[in-house]
Amino acid sequence: MRKPSLLLKAWLGAWGADEMAPPRLALGTEDPPALARQRMVVEQLSGRWRNITNALVLAAMGKVPRHEFVPERRRDQAYQDGALPIGHGQTISQPYIVAFMTEQLQPKPTDRVLEIGTGTGYQTAILAELVAEVYTVEIIEDLARQAAVALNRLGHTNVNVRVGDGHEGWPEAAPFDAIIVTCAPERVPHPLIEQLKDGGRMIIPVGPTCDQKLVLLRKQGGGLERHTVLPVRFVPMTGQSQRSEAPA
Repeated sequence: MRKPSLLLKAWLGAWGADEMAPPRLALGTEDPPALARQRMVVEQLSGRWRNITNALVLAAMGKVPRHEFVPERRRDQAYQDGALPIGHGQTISQPYIVAFMTEQLQPKPTDRVLEIGTGTGYQTAILAELVAEVYTVEIIEDLARQAAVALNRLGHTNVNVRVGDGHEGWPEAAPFDAIIVTCAPERVPHPLIEQLKDGGRMIIPVGPTCDQKLVLLRKQGGGLERHTVLPVRFVPMTGQSQRSEAPA
């Protein structure tokens, strides 16, 4: 595992698997959050009404403590089937959406992944369980700091955290095997396309708030294969994305 990034270590100084069997509920578990995660996996992700089948994604969802990434006052809601506010007008995504986007990305153990929109770091932690290295960009410094502290506390040392404009990506660390975007621009930012490897995958919500679609892109020979996979509603991408889309 890699050491924490210089940014993450600076903040800490300042602020002090294999495939698994189909999930089942382990009755008698004495750890309430662990039992809640098991219920979440069985009832919200892989149950009769949901379609997550990747065993490694399910294992990661069952392992990462979502309650560590939500505000203290909302921890009793951490494993419910919905998004939660995390401050600054942002949210932590519904567990199903996190699992769905991760599965669609087809993460591999050798992948280097760029995440745009760290939030408090929950999606980042799921990715960190599945890939070699995660580079994650968050435009709101307070959220990025919270994420860095939580990810370090939970031992995710293969994560690099940066405060910055997600529209621009992380060019000096490119190219990436996969890119996941958890905020919605009205069109796919060109810098992110440039930073994707040939053969790489990107999952991104695109469109205005009233009409967003989750889009899966695959870069092939300099071109893009594009598939719309799900109607969604994410917070808008801010920074350069909003400035470039504003009317003149």
